[in-house]
Amino acid sequence: MSVIAEFAAEIARVEARLRAIRAERTTREIRPGGWRGTEVLGHLIDSALNNHQRFVRAALEGTYAGPGYHQPGWVQAHGYAEVSWADLLALWRSENSLLTRVVTRIPEERLSAPCRVGDKEPTPLAAVIEGYLQHLLHHLAQLERLNAA
Repeated sequence: MSVIAEFAAEIARVEARLRAIRAERTTREIRPGGWRGTEVLGHLIDSALNNHQRFVRAALEGTYAGPGYHQPGWVQAHGYAEVSWADLLALWRSENSLLTRVVTRIPEERLSAPCRVGDKEPTPLAAVIEGYLQHLLHHLAQLERLNAA
């Protein structure tokens, strides 16, 4: 399955799994001194926002070079610890729906577009998209463990 087809299917699966998480569990820290569940979901929203720029620019321009982002700073700046799970879930869904629209419109030949994030070596756009999904699944597993505790 191509990364484009995989993306839409994976986002749908992740959304279903996120909806199964009980809101009352998401105010807990995923580990002592770590982010709360709401902050993890907020971080995933930040990831969608940052990757949106990368995906669109690489698809349109045939290359991307841009900054990384200070993840803890973004989480703190948005105050995700004080936002309800329902509101964050709606925002995550909206951002990832838009991101899915972008990814499904990327021409196949642009998947090899080189993308440089921060000071890292350039990688093909397809690898950036796959990395986004892997990152999403990593944090989803944390949230599901929190939900099961």
